[in-house]
Amino acid sequence: MNKKLTIIFAFIFILCSSFLFLPKEKPIIYLIGDSTVHNSDKEQWGWGSLLPEFFDSTKISISNQAMAGRSTRTFIKEGRWDRVLSTLKKGDFVLMQFGHNEGSKPDTSRAGYRGVLKGTGEDSVQLTWPNGNIETVHTYGWYIRKFVRDAKAKGATPIVLSMIPRNEFREGKVLRADKDYGKWAKEIADAEGVMFIDLNAITADKYDAWGAEKVKTFFPGDHTHTNHEGAEVNAASIVDGIKAEKKNPLNKYLLKS
Repeated sequence: MNKKLTIIFAFIFILCSSFLFLPKEKPIIYLIGDSTVHNSDKEQWGWGSLLPEFFDSTKISISNQAMAGRSTRTFIKEGRWDRVLSTLKKGDFVLMQFGHNEGSKPDTSRAGYRGVLKGTGEDSVQLTWPNGNIETVHTYGWYIRKFVRDAKAKGATPIVLSMIPRNEFREGKVLRADKDYGKWAKEIADAEGVMFIDLNAITADKYDAWGAEKVKTFFPGDHTHTNHEGAEVNAASIVDGIKAEKKNPLNKYLLKS
């Protein structure tokens, strides 16, 4: 009998030990946003393609789910957010950066397809499409709040980012998003008790120091989309924002510099 019990206990010990030493699944940083996050990576680059250079890939993975031309509204409407949620798990992260494509008046025209209402409130407008479908369009803040709450419900950590600055200077200073989309993004982050990285301000401070002529070299073709060097500046700014907040759990996944 003792011999049998010994064998059973030994088997249980081996079984438990094998589970203890199974490799743990790495957390994933999901990136959602527009073309400034994910671009063609030819002449124009999104910062999401450069961000992995700053992280230890043996400890964490990065999944760039951003898509050119999308706003908060269309990212959800096209099912892209649902696809992220289908694989998002406890311990993952969601970095969200929107604001470049939200500005048009929301309607059923081609120009208004991406537009959202301004602000962070509960205002909404109903649109009736030619096929009879009814769409309720909300504020920018409403959509950011949805991303945050959905990610939390999955046990993931949402981090809200303000949009990167465009190459637009007035009187020697780059224009900032601190009166609209950057401001609203922070308001939602604060209200929901989640981390906020002021990517707009961090990069804008660098642009102001470098000046318009230097910054112009980052933008081939237009004032919104960066080249490789410009995308690397923005990725580094995100890392600056992570390092500035000691409680940000992403700190432990950064490569040591």
